[in-house]
Amino acid sequence: MGDKIDTPNYQRQSTVVRATNVKFQSSFVTRDKRGQVLGSEFRGCTVWFTGLSGAGKTTVSFGLESYLASRGIYCYTLDGDNVRHGLNKDLGFTPEDRTENIRRIGEVARLFADAGLVCLSSFISPFREDRAQARRIHEENGLPFVEVFVDTPLETCEERDTKGLYKKARQGLIRGFTGIDSAYEPPEKPDIVLKTAECTKEECLAQVIDHLRERGILPYSVVKTVRELFIPETQRESALAEARTLERVQLTKLDLQWVQVLSEGWASPLGGFMREKDYLQCLHHAMNTQEGSVNQSVPIVLPISDQDRARIAKKSAVLLTYGDDQKPIAIVRNPEIYAHRQEERMCRQWGAVCTSHPYVKMMFEAGNWLLGGDLDVFDRIRWNDGLDEYRRTPNELRAEFSAREADAVFAFQLRNPIHNGHALLMEETKSRLIKRGYKKPVLLLHPLGGWTKADDVPLPVRIEQHKAILREGVLSPDSTVLAIFPSPMMYAGPTEVQWHAKARIACGAQFYIVGRDPAGMPHPDTGKDLYDAAHGREVLKMAPGLPQLEIVPFKVAAYDTEKKKMDFYDPAQPDKFEFISGTKMRRLARDGEEPPAGFMAPEAWKVLKHFYQGSSAQKS
Repeated sequence: MGDKIDTPNYQRQSTVVRATNVKFQSSFVTRDKRGQVLGSEFRGCTVWFTGLSGAGKTTVSFGLESYLASRGIYCYTLDGDNVRHGLNKDLGFTPEDRTENIRRIGEVARLFADAGLVCLSSFISPFREDRAQARRIHEENGLPFVEVFVDTPLETCEERDTKGLYKKARQGLIRGFTGIDSAYEPPEKPDIVLKTAECTKEECLAQVIDHLRERGILPYSVVKTVRELFIPETQRESALAEARTLERVQLTKLDLQWVQVLSEGWASPLGGFMREKDYLQCLHHAMNTQEGSVNQSVPIVLPISDQDRARIAKKSAVLLTYGDDQKPIAIVRNPEIYAHRQEERMCRQWGAVCTSHPYVKMMFEAGNWLLGGDLDVFDRIRWNDGLDEYRRTPNELRAEFSAREADAVFAFQLRNPIHNGHALLMEETKSRLIKRGYKKPVLLLHPLGGWTKADDVPLPVRIEQHKAILREGVLSPDSTVLAIFPSPMMYAGPTEVQWHAKARIACGAQFYIVGRDPAGMPHPDTGKDLYDAAHGREVLKMAPGLPQLEIVPFKVAAYDTEKKKMDFYDPAQPDKFEFISGTKMRRLARDGEEPPAGFMAPEAWKVLKHFYQGSSAQKS
């Protein structure tokens, strides 16, 4: 039994018995294998933050840890104060103990990096030789080491003095305090210099992220989440001239919607229609590994005919056109043509043999071949239907959230009208976020705007109904952004739900509300639901490649007949609740009747009633 340490003033014994008869044992697991286990390539490295107390090391390192973790990069921060609570609790602040403190941390950081993590070390580490030793043990083991000098003036650090340490040091209550009566030796050739007194936290993070990307440690998707595919204005004329020389493929309206999705960056990091490798990864793994490991559950492909295949075979570029006037839409670079195995795709994507399914039916009527390749898109897709103002790109939405100073963005995708039960869930989510400490959570109300089946409520009607909801204050206009998600609807159940969630990451959403049977439909022949109503939510909770998105569970809302309003269903009191189905809602609207008071905002109900009493709705 060793001596018991029962006082904080315990000092290490000066006599240290060093280990003998030890031999380093090499692991059978390679670093490449560790990278595969982590779902990516090996990224192990150490980012070493050094600077005075109060310089901002912890703020930046923890901010970077949060940023990387939200993008699926395995990382961990070793912070000076935290480590002295455990591993180095026996060390003081003499020069010798400080050297030993950094030696231990250097070794621990090397182990973390060797395991494949991005290790973020945040220590004053005042002595150059100690930092140089930490670098040596990394580089001798083939591990990248990035020294980050958090260069903040002493007077700024004293002004911050969040722990009150400088004040105590000035009063002589603390001896050997770095910057006051103990020297700090600034790095002579740091890899990065952060000026926290002059730059924001976000600007400092960007510096470090850009450096790690340039070193090949981080993938493109971590540096730039949104990958737009538009041709730069300076190259537009030459691209148009080239287009006149190319073989053409005519797009359908559905194809054009997918071009919009790709060009605006919703499917980042995809750079165009999927090549066969991307397609197989998607069908069999629901992933894309072009830049890191990113969830991609639905194929984004361009079917072409046998005739098109014969015409464009072996071409280095192909022009995509749309409409009777064959307007040039995009150039496909280095095209790849491969077989469109519709039956395999049907079973993989929809998980059912159902050729009467409306999207599956369109798929079988499309071409027998798929055309993949990088896209250079001439112009932003516009539909000129009076709704283009709501078709905002991911980058535009990010700018809007920034302008509103949103510190949390939660998305709610829907393809149906909003009733007060939906609104209750959205407002409850906002309240929960505020309780967690967020100051300005903003709702992205994001109805799907691409192709939908014939009996769904058309997009213009849904948008008008959503606007009425906002006008009546059911949802707060100040904390709600209404925009259109341009994707077509595939009704592919849990498979498609992952796509809906993943795409919202591009515009900066951190939280995603998923509802009941969010991408399902009844079987066209049997009338039974194709998918379990809860499986979309459950699959999304464990979907790979979505680490930066937190799933908000859907609470079932029903009409409380006692309170005369929508409320969360209480299974202990089933008799007081009434479920108003979509079928009943449509019947009431079609017959010109009113729903129970409190079910839907009156002005929003008028929009629906007007639609369902119209000729187009009667026909459908």
